[in-house]
Amino acid sequence: MQQKLKLTRRTLMLSVAASALLPRLAMAEVMAEVIYQGGPILTMDDARPRVEAVAVAGGRIIAAGTAEDVAALQGPDTVVVDLGGRAMLPGFVDSHGHVLIGGFQALAANMLPPPDGPNADIATIQQTLRDWMAANEEIIAAAKLIAGFGYDNSQLAELRHPTKEDLDAVSTEYPIVIVHQSAHICALNSKALEIAGITAATPDPAGGVIQRIADGTEPNGVLEEMAFFSALPALLKNIGPLGGLAMGEAGAALWASYGYTTGQEGRASPSVAEVLRTLAGQGKLPVDVVTYVDVLVDRDYAKTNATRAYTDRFRVGGGKLTIDGSPQGFTAWRDRPYYAPVGKYPPGYLGYPAVTREQVFDSIDWAYANNVQILVHSNGEAAHDLLIAAIGSSTETYGPADRRTVLIHGQFQREDQVDSFVALDVFPSLFPMHTFYWGDWHRDHTVGPVLADNISPTGWYRLRGSRFGSHHDAPVAFPDSMRILSATVTRRSRSGDIIGPDQRVDVITALKAMTLWPAWQHFEEADKGSIEVGKLADFVILSDDPTAVDPETLADLKVTETVKEGVSVYVAGQKRADLLRGRDILNPGMYEMFKQVYLARMMENLPANYQTAEARAHFEQGYDDCAAGMVLADLALPPTSGVAVARQ
Repeated sequence: MQQKLKLTRRTLMLSVAASALLPRLAMAEVMAEVIYQGGPILTMDDARPRVEAVAVAGGRIIAAGTAEDVAALQGPDTVVVDLGGRAMLPGFVDSHGHVLIGGFQALAANMLPPPDGPNADIATIQQTLRDWMAANEEIIAAAKLIAGFGYDNSQLAELRHPTKEDLDAVSTEYPIVIVHQSAHICALNSKALEIAGITAATPDPAGGVIQRIADGTEPNGVLEEMAFFSALPALLKNIGPLGGLAMGEAGAALWASYGYTTGQEGRASPSVAEVLRTLAGQGKLPVDVVTYVDVLVDRDYAKTNATRAYTDRFRVGGGKLTIDGSPQGFTAWRDRPYYAPVGKYPPGYLGYPAVTREQVFDSIDWAYANNVQILVHSNGEAAHDLLIAAIGSSTETYGPADRRTVLIHGQFQREDQVDSFVALDVFPSLFPMHTFYWGDWHRDHTVGPVLADNISPTGWYRLRGSRFGSHHDAPVAFPDSMRILSATVTRRSRSGDIIGPDQRVDVITALKAMTLWPAWQHFEEADKGSIEVGKLADFVILSDDPTAVDPETLADLKVTETVKEGVSVYVAGQKRADLLRGRDILNPGMYEMFKQVYLARMMENLPANYQTAEARAHFEQGYDDCAAGMVLADLALPPTSGVAVARQ
């Protein structure tokens, strides 16, 4: 058998580009476990943008270069993967998303409008809910809840939110909660309002709105921001901890199916972070997951647990602060009135902040004083002004440092604010996918045709030499990497309009915003983001070369395989991954959720030394209707602890 020695850091960091002899020299030390070749390999490394082959051993890249040189590392046990013309890139790094609540998206009724779902009007939403109820009667009885995710009033024929009357027509027996695609607004039926304790006498909470009917007192079922978030615990109380574990596992698998090898839970409570930590300890995270804990919920937890090192593919990265709300939902905090808002808004309506000025200054000051990375959700111009002032104040107090403070979303920015963020070394994690989903809405209703061209201003940042990240913010949208790529390059809306031609970037720049630059955002550029010797063997394999196809067809490219540290964690066509592709089927993952809960429960009952892959396979073969009944009985028990749901 060929001798294989342990890789040292010095061996790993040798560059193939520095010496054509490296593969031959390295052969004496280590042979490749896997070699990838036979298709375009885009590295995101400016020194060598393309290579012919890549060799992997010990979960890391040991060579990247010509097919001839890499072949020198092939031994008798080496697996050679022929890409067959498919393109291989670094695995995608999630610049901003919500892995756990993304699992909720995968497991609830699909309320999305076309092209990701059927819901173009309220009648269709009602029918979708009825169909979901018919397919999930036992689950509804156990959870005592009917849940849906992803409706978008801007895409409904009625151009309004569903009301309690609309949802009462579906059911008055069970509470119904359907979450807006922004994850900042929801619609409840009368039963859900009753359980949440919301009546005509309930005042609007700070940072939130309870929408009312014409008399101005009776709730109409629509809750915004903190009114929505504060109602969730009562509505989700029967899901219990096992449901949270199932959501997290489903979310991580969904991310892997779109080519992500690093996912983010971008706003967590400590309980959500602990759910993810538990999954990691059970070996159920196929990809790395980094989470950021809400600094207004428990900043001590964020400080104590923040680390740059993963344990079982999980770590706490730092803290998260949310200043305002949703731009398409008219809750982002602007410096000028909305252009033509749809709904009952007073003249001169600007949106509103979700926090106070004091909370923003205090949160940034705390992060800088304790050297904790902080992500800040800020969408409207007034929110940006406040954030810039707070960062400027803390920078003056504590001096410059490599903090990598992250602006999340930044949809409506003035150009002077871009200058300020760049000067303050803020990393912009932008949301150019908005140009596809809501570009027409922004043009016609939120900011108007002139300012709509500059939403998610990727072009402005590149003109200033700044890195940026492109994100999906799932479950606001599916973590569809190819839709992100398409929107960042073309900025074409649903109607076919180009929203901001001057903000478009080329394909390689857009890919760096999904790989190399978000790896830097997370302090992980030494291990991720490009195909270079010494970095983790995290790859995504696409159906074609994104630099060689018509840019207008980028959204049609498919993720065919996702590789995490040299191991395939997703292959297109596998049953489990197909179940989790929410855009393809109406009711993704419910059967799978119960199966995974059952398997988790059975494995946890075994002694640690018996918790093997073989044991899991044995239980999987034994899963049947009786096993499902066991899970239902378990879920029906009063939970001993709740799982808070993270939000955007």
